[in-house]
Amino acid sequence: MNGLRIVRYEDTQKPLWDKFIAESKNGVFLFYRDYMEYHSDRFSDFSLLFYDDNRLAAVVPANIKDDILFSHGGLTFGGVISDYKMKTAMMLEIFDALKQYLKAYRIVKVVYKAVPHIYHSVPAEEDLYALFLHNATIVRRDVSSTILMKEKMAFSKGRRWAVKKSRSSDLDVRGSSDFKRFMAIEEDNLRNKYGVKPTHSADEMELLASRFPENIKLFAAYKGDSMVSGVIVYENKNVAHTQYIASTDEGKELFAGDLLLDFLINGQYAEKRYFDFGISTEKEGRFLNIGLIRQKEEFGARAVVYDTYELEIH
Repeated sequence: MNGLRIVRYEDTQKPLWDKFIAESKNGVFLFYRDYMEYHSDRFSDFSLLFYDDNRLAAVVPANIKDDILFSHGGLTFGGVISDYKMKTAMMLEIFDALKQYLKAYRIVKVVYKAVPHIYHSVPAEEDLYALFLHNATIVRRDVSSTILMKEKMAFSKGRRWAVKKSRSSDLDVRGSSDFKRFMAIEEDNLRNKYGVKPTHSADEMELLASRFPENIKLFAAYKGDSMVSGVIVYENKNVAHTQYIASTDEGKELFAGDLLLDFLINGQYAEKRYFDFGISTEKEGRFLNIGLIRQKEEFGARAVVYDTYELEIH
């Protein structure tokens, strides 16, 4: 592959970039520029495009901080996003070229958050082999809980009881656009339980949902006119991912969250390949929140890992 070259992303390439993500084998809507750049004031973009002669073969969503490249600091995962023609030998050359390219910028390390396999349309782990050959080390491993929908297991006895109980509570489950109300519930939950804030503010969540109405959706359970529980779903081609789940005190008493999740798993997203609850780990993956993961596993979810690598540039 004599024609491999690397180009740093510029704003004029946005249509090209977004089209490539849409047609890639391991891209998700998080990599569209309108999502990546909603918090661009916090990150110095250093995204890269890889050309094989004149064909765009791969991109890397990335930012730079000091002398370290992150793919990507503002996203759950990143790495090399490739087209369907990507093969292992080409990926090895991409990594060779990437290391040489970054040396010129005096970058000493890459923090690489690989795209979990559940987001791949077809197998796309050529990058993991390249990382291995370049002696990259796993520095973080988070555990997510995921349902393979065509082989989904039954809810636990306790969850089935909760759903049945909730159905008798006269709750209305439906899609909602009231992100502000839901995020207020989420903020109360996190503040009271952990003393922290959500990753997104209410305004940011509303902005992103307006930009990606087909991908970011809110489903809520109402008692009369009052929202008592909600789930924000990030919907990708193969995966429905629960970005936020929260209930009011009344919603918890009515098991409204159980009813909502039953609606999503066995109704709204029954035809998706995967339903993903997200991670239950803290402290760089070293601490497992047993109570949190147990709840997810009671809905039939099982472990999928989200890995972070560090690659030294010598």
